Amino acid sequence: MPENAQAQSPVNLNDIREAVCIQTNKVTDSFRDKDCIEDLRVYLTKDSQCALDRATGARARYAELLHVSLEVSSVPFHRGHYSVDITYYYRILADALMGNARPVPIFGLAVFSKRVVLFGGECGAKVFTSDSTPRCTDGCAQIDRTMPMAVLEAVDPMILSAKIVDACSCCRCDAALSDLPEGIFSCFDGELVLSGEAKRLYITLGQFSIVRMQRETQLLIPAYDYCVPTKEFSDSVATSEDSDPSEVFNQVEFPVESFFPPKAPSAN
Repeated sequence: MPENAQAQSPVNLNDIREAVCIQTNKVTDSFRDKDCIEDLRVYLTKDSQCALDRATGARARYAELLHVSLEVSSVPFHRGHYSVDITYYYRILADALMGNARPVPIFGLAVFSKRVVLFGGECGAKVFTSDSTPRCTDGCAQIDRTMPMAVLEAVDPMILSAKIVDACSCCRCDAALSDLPEGIFSCFDGELVLSGEAKRLYITLGQFSIVRMQRETQLLIPAYDYCVPTKEFSDSVATSEDSDPSEVFNQVEFPVESFFPPKAPSAN
């Protein structure tokens, strides 16, 4: 089990009137994460791409987190551990700078993927509920409810920097967009330009998130306080020491208050 913040105030056991058995999701592992996502490509709409191709520079204004997809799979030879493939989808608002002319607002999609490993325990029982929908394979109904569930909470990212790169001189091998979740394209007024552009927009984002693995179980517990993860995920990929946006983002404290509601004020 990960380390979690304990109750900060004394607990009066006389206030506990009964022990209650509840059916709930037990957190088996969790961590809080700070990602400095450098040089993330932005796929602009057609009108925005035309403006960028004429621009002399760019200035990022806002990044909105549209959606996060999570896929859980077991880790071979690591009993009870599961990998979580996480993909973030962002709507980016920036300005294309036109010299002495007025900046032109541009919009686009940015996608960031990563993989983490968490402990999820083991469960041999198959769970069936009244709203279960069988998945038929070779005439047999199968429902895989033995896997744990991954949950991610995130806030809109911080914009750290933006730059324009000529597509002809760009040596980057950006992964092609595929299998976008339904509804992502509807967040933009026009069709996204995926290839054939003259210039490309790259941004650097700072993303705060909390990831947890949980299983449905029955527990007999008292409630004390919020379970705030204290373990921080350590990415094995080193960042450049010359990256000023990363250095700035590393100094920003994790916004715990954005993920957990404030406590009720105590009565005088």
